[in-house]
Amino acid sequence: QVQLVESGGGLVQAGGSLRLSCAASGRILSNYAMGWYRQAPGKQRELVATITRSGSTDYADSVKGRFTISRDNAKNTMYLQMNSLQPEDTAVYYCDARLFGRDYWGQGTQVTVSS
Repeated sequence: QVQLVESGGGLVQAGGSLRLSCAASGRILSNYAMGWYRQAPGKQRELVATITRSGSTDYADSVKGRFTISRDNAKNTMYLQMNSLQPEDTAVYYCDARLFGRDYWGQGTQVTVSS
């Protein structure tokens, strides 16, 4: 069992940057594969980025070259560095932890990018 809390969302102008954090408690984060998802109004939830227990990463094509996912196991925290933000990045961003096919979700944090 793990509990996840996202933070770092907010309002930013196009071209700006934000760093999202996902803090875990209850279990050691290093045991889990992790990911960031987002959901915009009128759209389905989509995968943004993933990171394995060993640190391998994968990104949606729409964010490659702009977003970076990372994890700090000593702090039990995962991050999403978002650069060159665009209005189409506006969404609620969710943290996900997965172990043996079971998913645990945070409450989400709102990211709004203005033009």
